Amino acid sequence: MNQAPSTKHQARGEATLPIKVQNICCLGAGYVGGPTMAMIAAKCPDIQVTVVDLNQARIDAWNSDVLPVYEPGLDEVVASARGRNLHFTTDPKAAIKAADLIFVSVGTPTKTQGIGAGRAADLRYIESAARLIAEVTEGPKIIVEKSTIPVKTAEAIKTILSANSCSEASFQVLSNPEFLAEGTAIDDLNSPDRILIGGESTPEGDAAVEALASVYATWVPRERIITTNLWSSELSKLVANAFLAQRISSINSISALCEATGADVNEVANAIGTDSRIGPKFLKASVGFGGSCFQKDVLNLTYLCESFGLPEVAEYWRQVIHLNDWQKSRFVEKMVRTLFNTVTGKRLAILGFAFKKDTNDTRESAAIAICRDLLLEGARLAIYDPKVDADQIQADLAYVGIGEELFKKNVEVVDDPYTACEHAHGLAALTEWDEFRELDFAKIHGLMFKPAFVFDGRSILPMAALKEHGFEAFVIGKG
Repeated sequence: MNQAPSTKHQARGEATLPIKVQNICCLGAGYVGGPTMAMIAAKCPDIQVTVVDLNQARIDAWNSDVLPVYEPGLDEVVASARGRNLHFTTDPKAAIKAADLIFVSVGTPTKTQGIGAGRAADLRYIESAARLIAEVTEGPKIIVEKSTIPVKTAEAIKTILSANSCSEASFQVLSNPEFLAEGTAIDDLNSPDRILIGGESTPEGDAAVEALASVYATWVPRERIITTNLWSSELSKLVANAFLAQRISSINSISALCEATGADVNEVANAIGTDSRIGPKFLKASVGFGGSCFQKDVLNLTYLCESFGLPEVAEYWRQVIHLNDWQKSRFVEKMVRTLFNTVTGKRLAILGFAFKKDTNDTRESAAIAICRDLLLEGARLAIYDPKVDADQIQADLAYVGIGEELFKKNVEVVDDPYTACEHAHGLAALTEWDEFRELDFAKIHGLMFKPAFVFDGRSILPMAALKEHGFEAFVIGKG
C-alpha cells in the first residue's frame, strides 16, 4: 500500500539519519526541469538550485526577461528566486560536484531507428547524464529520475554509475515522475494532487526518499507524498498518461458517432461525466491529443508489453494511438469534402498551432499533421498562433516532410487572426486559445470568400454567432 514517508520511515527503523538537502542540480532546462526547479527554489529559499543545459540559447533565455517556456505564472516564480537561489548555467560539472541531489530531466524521445523504432524510448541522453555524473562525483549523491522513462531504467543508471565512478562515490537512485499539465503547470506544482517517489527498500534508500520528500514537504502536505518501490514509480507515470490518452481517444471515437447520428458529444460527455465512477475530466472531444508525453508514453507502454510477451495488452494500447491518428485524418477529410472535394489553391486560415492553449509547446500537436495533410492536398495556409513563432512552425512541418520550397510557397505565418482570414475559403480552429472565443465574426465573415466555412476542431467557437453571420460551420462531435 502507498503511504506517506512519515509513516513508512518510522516503521522501517530510526537508525538511518535524515539527509538534509542544501544544494540541488537539475540536468535539463526544458518544460519540466525549468518550471519544477523554479518552484522548488521559490518554496525553499535555503536550498541552492542550479539548472543546467548545454543549449546556450536556452540558458540565455532563462536568464532573460523572455523565458524559453511559456506558462502562465512562470515569469513571476522565476523572478522571485533567480539570482538568489535559482541559477541557470551551461557548466554541468561544477553544478554536479556541488549538488547533494541531482534531478535528471533530459529528453527521452521515441527511437527513430533500430530495435523498437517508433515505440521504444531513446535513452541516450539519460545514459550520457549518468556517465557525466559518475565522472565528476567524489562523494555521496542522490540521483532523481525526473524524465519519463521505461520501467527498470533506474537499474541501468545504477549500473553505469557504479561501473564508472571512483571508490569514494556512492549513489542512491530515486524515481520522481512529473505529472504536470502544460498550461496549468505552475498551479500543478504549487498544489499537486500527489508527489510520487520511488526508492529502494534499504536504510540508505529510505534516507534518500526522506531527503527528497522533505524538500517537497516544505509546501506539499505529507499525505500527498506517496512512496513506492522504484519499478512501481517508473511504471505509474506511463500508466497515468496512457489512461488519460485513452479517455481522449474514447470520447473522440464517440464524437464520430455523434456526428453520424445527430447527437451532441458535449452533451453526452456531460451526461456520463456526472457519473462519479467516470468523472468529467479528459472528456473533451477534439482533433486529437498532442504534447510531449501522451503518444510517446503509450507507444513506450506498447513496446514494454511486447518485450514482456504480452502482445494482447500491447495491441489494446496501440489502438489508443490509432484512434488519435484517425481523428486527425477524419478532420482533414471533412474539410476537403466540405470544400467541394478540393482545397487545391485555396487559402485556409489555421487558428492555433500549439498542442493546447496557454503553452508554446507544439510537440505532437494535432495541427502539425492536419497542416501537413492540407498542404499535400494543395492548400495554401495562413497560420496564426499567439505564442508559436514562424521558425517553430516551419521546423515542425519540415520534420513531417514539408520542405522549405513548399513551405515558402504555400504557408504564411501571420500576426493576427483577421489577417489569416483575409480571402480565405475556410477557417479551422485547432487550438482552444481563449481569444478565439471573442473574435469579431461579422468582420471575419466579411473577409472570407463565400460560402464561408468554419471547422471547429475544439468546440470553442460560438455557434449562435457563426450561424447569425452566415457561416457554414462544422463542429467536432455535433451532428
